[in-house]
Amino acid sequence: MKPHDFWQEIHPPGSFQTGGDFSSFFTAELEDGRQLRLPIRILSDGEHALASLIINQASFAVLDVLAENLAAKIEPSGIDVVAGLPTLGLTLAAAVAQKLGHSRYVPLGTSRKFWYRDELSVSLSSITAPEQQKRLYIDPRMLPLLEGRRVALVDDVISSGTSIVAGLDLLTSCNIEPVVIGAAMLQSDRWRAKLNAAGPQWQTRTKGVFATPILQRTAEGKWRKPA
Repeated sequence: MKPHDFWQEIHPPGSFQTGGDFSSFFTAELEDGRQLRLPIRILSDGEHALASLIINQASFAVLDVLAENLAAKIEPSGIDVVAGLPTLGLTLAAAVAQKLGHSRYVPLGTSRKFWYRDELSVSLSSITAPEQQKRLYIDPRMLPLLEGRRVALVDDVISSGTSIVAGLDLLTSCNIEPVVIGAAMLQSDRWRAKLNAAGPQWQTRTKGVFATPILQRTAEGKWRKPA
């Protein structure tokens, strides 16, 4: 596949293998069996890899399906407002809010506006840009939209858990506790320990459209799910 061909189409059930060895792409499977091809990103040790999702490069059709699926998963929690994590989580959060019939959502951000307050921020790093040390902010003017409401915190991918815990820390500092966490992809299980450390309630409140594992390199140079 060409790099720009990824994330452009949801395929019918059974279009591609979901077991055995993978070479040029990993097949993610939705609960209804439909499939999405994801590129394989090799980790620094050269022996492991992850399936990748860059949601703002996806076609509108794929974004629509992922948002619809996630909205269906979090709707039973009685969501009043969706809060989105930057950067890619904002694309998904806006679409999910629309699917839930909301007129707006609340974007968190990393760009400090002059009216922001330092006490309404926390440190933030990302697995895809670990060298960039940023801060996560909430616009103080948006707080009335969240206070006393049933909030869903949405990101595109939950991987190490660092970003989602930063979002929880920020909202907690504002006396806001989300009733559910949502993501398009739950990438491996590395995030579980970090969420457990943040609070025992968070794992059961976390919903994903699909999950992907850490892949292991085979002797033939392909990639395989761990046994």
